[in-house]
Amino acid sequence: MSPGEEIGMPNSVGYAEIAANYRQQIQDGVLKPGDTLPSLRQVCERYGVAQTTANRAYRVLKMEGLTFAKAGVGTVVVGPISNNISTRVRLYEDTGKALGGGESSRILEVGTVGADELVAPRLDVAPGTPVHVRRRLVSRNGVPVHLSSSYYPAYVIAATPELTEPVSTGGSRELAAARLGVGQDRVLEEVTSRLATGSEKEHLGLTAGDVVVSQVVRTVTLTDDRVVEVAVKVTGGATILRWTTSLTTDALER
Repeated sequence: MSPGEEIGMPNSVGYAEIAANYRQQIQDGVLKPGDTLPSLRQVCERYGVAQTTANRAYRVLKMEGLTFAKAGVGTVVVGPISNNISTRVRLYEDTGKALGGGESSRILEVGTVGADELVAPRLDVAPGTPVHVRRRLVSRNGVPVHLSSSYYPAYVIAATPELTEPVSTGGSRELAAARLGVGQDRVLEEVTSRLATGSEKEHLGLTAGDVVVSQVVRTVTLTDDRVVEVAVKVTGGATILRWTTSLTTDALER
């Protein structure tokens, strides 16, 4: 099957079915970051729908952070989406792993750095305070999903020395919380959009000239109000959001 072909589409489709088809191709890696989707005119001809339907389907993909519109080019694929944090917490509780099927994590760097102006206030330390960092690339079915840099305070590293090793633990934050004997309580997620750096484009396989990515800053707090991790994740898409999610089992089951 070539990129853009239908996957078991019904004879009469709506915008949701069209969006689902392209979403699945992006998730499966059939459509890769930097690829261009068919034009709206081609979508209308392929599915026998009005341009308003095709446009609505493409707008859904854009709102989900899977694509972006580039002048003179068309609708460009950013990349597959990654699971949200509550999904990963549930997955770890059920399987002992924070990665889903087809996902893999490659450690790019481990070490000690001075907390910058983004990380320091979230870890409640002074700028420049030494903190541990783990940078990794998560892929799904061989397609890069996101880059993640996790920052840990000294007491987390003291309890979890494995985090100083350049190997995947399968759930670093969960391991740290277990060692500290305190459950995860909530996560503050702050999402902004910016242009990708050269290194980010290289790791994520983004081939377009100027690519907008989402930067997600997650501050995870334990039930005793200590911060266990500040993670800065870079993934495809463009949006500005801010929300808090409870990570307690009772809240996740509601």
